[in-house]
Amino acid sequence: MKTYKYPTRENWSEILKRPTLDLSDLEPLVNDILNQVKTEGDEAIQRFTKKFDNVQITDFEVSKSEIEAAESQVSNELKIAIQTAKANITTFHAAQKSETLEVETMPGVKCWRKSIAIQKVGLYIPGGTAPLFSTVLMLAVPANLAGCKEIVLCAPPQKDGKIHPAVLYTANLCGVSKIYKIGGVQAIGAMAFGTKTVPKVQKIFGPGNQFVTVAKQLISKSGIAIDMPAGPSEVLVVADETANPAFVAADLLSQAEHGEDSQVVLVAFEADFINNVQTEINKQLANLPRQAIAKKSLENSVSIIAKSREEAIDITNEYAPEHLIIAVKNALDFTNEIINAGSIFIGNYTPEAVGDYASGTNHTLPTNGFATAFSGVSVDAFVKKITYQEITKIGIQNIGKTVELMAEAEELMGHKMAVTIRLQQLKL
Repeated sequence: MKTYKYPTRENWSEILKRPTLDLSDLEPLVNDILNQVKTEGDEAIQRFTKKFDNVQITDFEVSKSEIEAAESQVSNELKIAIQTAKANITTFHAAQKSETLEVETMPGVKCWRKSIAIQKVGLYIPGGTAPLFSTVLMLAVPANLAGCKEIVLCAPPQKDGKIHPAVLYTANLCGVSKIYKIGGVQAIGAMAFGTKTVPKVQKIFGPGNQFVTVAKQLISKSGIAIDMPAGPSEVLVVADETANPAFVAADLLSQAEHGEDSQVVLVAFEADFINNVQTEINKQLANLPRQAIAKKSLENSVSIIAKSREEAIDITNEYAPEHLIIAVKNALDFTNEIINAGSIFIGNYTPEAVGDYASGTNHTLPTNGFATAFSGVSVDAFVKKITYQEITKIGIQNIGKTVELMAEAEELMGHKMAVTIRLQQLKL
């Protein structure tokens, strides 16, 4: 990690630049795969599964017997851990369900808003370098709470042609309707367009590699909704002298091991503290199974010595991290000044890893600076809000003149007439 001492504000954007690739070069390739899936359906999926996953699969849907076999392969200890995480995630997300909002804006004019579940949703669960069964929890739990009628899940097959047992166990536990052994761009295409085997969905959720990211962006242009723009995972840690360097190092490494294109940022106030963190990183890195990945990620990462808490707050808001860990004195006061972050972890005993798995919050979050305008996945992501209005005879008499005047001013006389004809009838 390269360290910058008191960088000027003009240089922040360059220092904090993400190690993102130019995905436009991938668009022709991804678009070609999507078009083949759209026109050839299951045949194209079989072809691409053999090409990219090196397995020959003719029946993509996971059977009941496969789910039962997978359940027997998951240890009881892991099952209990997954169930505990599911309970916490359910508790937090269930509280997000909103009641119907009803307001009488003026006598006789009643308006209300109601949440309606998206009927068919697709969940993409990556399986490239790690079986992310935790992402099944983060997507399927709120989908069920929202009331989605059909939940379709796609995950890439392993070399044995099967989906990782923990992914299948978790999907079944969370009430996923259908599970398919399909990965990559072809999975996004299958859910977006539908095939003989895979049903078409109305919104697609889930992280993925750069090819999946481009696929989601492309299908969103054709009218299929997606959860959010996504990219490599990231964390920013703000730490002062009250923080534990070993804890900070562990938090940075936990994110760095996600992928070579992940990024971690440390904002501190003393060079000695940063040096202590770096010493801990080197020590812990030696025992990390994914150290090669983490080392590559650390090459994309930086440490910044800030002049003050206020400057650290400004740097954080400029970066808009996916994950933000605040390990400073009076951390809650610091937190109240943060306006751009996907999810915030407060204090020395709140590692980001807990949010990734089991605290209850969702780990599907905006990356690449999109936290300035996007939220993480929640129950709201699986519903649409429909507004309603009901106007009585008294109501149309109260509001009618207002609408007539506005419609006439906009030269939309048909709009005016829709009100006028009713007012005239009431005078009869």
